[in-house]
Amino acid sequence: MILEMKVPSPGESITEVEIATWLVEDGDYVQKDQPIAEVDSDKATLELPAEESGVITLKAEEGDAVEVGAVVCLIDTAAEKPEGSSAPKKEEVQEVPKAAPVKEEVKTTYASGTASPAAKKILAEKGMDASTIPGTGKDGRVTKDDAVKAVPSMGTAPEGEDRGSSRKKLSMLRRKVAQRLVSVKNETAMLTTFNEVNMQPIFDLRADHKEAFKAKHGVGLGFMSFFTKAVVRALQMYPDVNSMIDGDFKIEYDFQDISIAVSGPKGLMVPVIRNAQNLTFRGVESEVKRLAIRARDGQITVDEMTGGTFTITNGGVFGSMLSTPIINPPQSAILGMHNIVSRPMAVNGEVVIQPIMYVALSYDHRIIDGRESVGFLVAVKEALENPIEILMDNDIKKALEM
Repeated sequence: MILEMKVPSPGESITEVEIATWLVEDGDYVQKDQPIAEVDSDKATLELPAEESGVITLKAEEGDAVEVGAVVCLIDTAAEKPEGSSAPKKEEVQEVPKAAPVKEEVKTTYASGTASPAAKKILAEKGMDASTIPGTGKDGRVTKDDAVKAVPSMGTAPEGEDRGSSRKKLSMLRRKVAQRLVSVKNETAMLTTFNEVNMQPIFDLRADHKEAFKAKHGVGLGFMSFFTKAVVRALQMYPDVNSMIDGDFKIEYDFQDISIAVSGPKGLMVPVIRNAQNLTFRGVESEVKRLAIRARDGQITVDEMTGGTFTITNGGVFGSMLSTPIINPPQSAILGMHNIVSRPMAVNGEVVIQPIMYVALSYDHRIIDGRESVGFLVAVKEALENPIEILMDNDIKKALEM
């Protein structure tokens, strides 16, 4: 029996995926549920498991964009598994060294360096001169294909130095991210406001309680739980920051689903902490750890990255001192955390060295005014600098569930 394997739907609104990598070769024997391919959607990279055991015939190439529901391979379920191997044995063929190809000298004619109209347009966009490109067309003419493949000169390499370059197609996920980021810059009135946070109170809390917290709950007491709870409080105080634009309407939410930017093997991913307003410090830290592990292992699902009413991104883990984060559409704002550096600061009239973090709030000015954006960031600052009073209701033991 020949089984047609079709591309399953990775999630709502996704109509097309791209074959990123085949994990098997044409003619291999595959086991049921064995991963046979990695497919990219515009939101995540997912594994495609074999639906049955048998010999596989591939019907799509790596890099092909295929519609959801399209047949990408066939599995002959009647084929017997080869003995001693999970795949058919391939005949060994001894390679015979090939003679180096002789480069055919291109003769210079009156047409050499003359570009076709289509090629002229492409070369003009690249800022290149047709006379510098060897044409493959009739009589040495520069064709459209020559112009597309032409790479602008990066200068002359020093004598004896070998320099090269490579050309690789972006994954569907990366192309979609690029498209979304450009659309945000073009379609929103994005502004960024900044502030600084004295992290000493949180440093003191963590120093006193992180060991007991980890021993009891199995997760560390990091900065994300403090920031998440501070953000939830600020969103409740300034609901416009927790809203979105839909055409001529504003959508307001009475819950706080916090997206967190994490680095995965395929690039940046933004899973969502659902109903963060109901979570304790332990709940936030556990959820952050779970989502980060799933993103790192490539197991994150589209549903886990869909939604979110506000985003927190932490460039500080990579050493960033200050940045202007780009809004994660269709949300209206994003908070950027940065690295913590010891800096001189005036405290009670005296200059003391304190661990300071710069924070940045990028927001859509179409829906959030300056009062709300600045007030929101100040509320975050206040909560982080007074965590025991504001985030723990003056009861550390209860807040940390110790």
